[in-house]
Amino acid sequence: MAARRKYVKRPDQTVVAVPLALETDGFSYEKWGATQTCKAGDWLVENDDDVYTVDRDTFARTYRRVGQGTYVKTTPVWAEQAASAGSVQTKEGTTHYQAGDYLVFNEEGGGDGYAVSRQAFESMYQAAD
Repeated sequence: MAARRKYVKRPDQTVVAVPLALETDGFSYEKWGATQTCKAGDWLVENDDDVYTVDRDTFARTYRRVGQGTYVKTTPVWAEQAASAGSVQTKEGTTHYQAGDYLVFNEEGGGDGYAVSRQAFESMYQAAD
């Protein structure tokens, strides 16, 4: 793995998001090569034509509303490029990644992680330093 660095989301990179504010046990769906699961209160997010769910606590801690149904990620992430293919456990399930993709963490120590393709990551994030 390459060295982990601090990144911030580019300010024009908003998402459309809706909370699952329903009486539900949640649901499961297939994405990133594995089954993902969400629960009541999690968020359904559309990010540049990519749709997925985000844990309610993570969303509340990392996103800020900027318009009707639009949000921007305001907290930094720590990321490193993967040297080889693998998988990372997320709050929603497992995400498989390829060499060159980014492993991204919402916590500086490496917690609350996920993977993003190189092209998507580099278009959405910029180095914080």
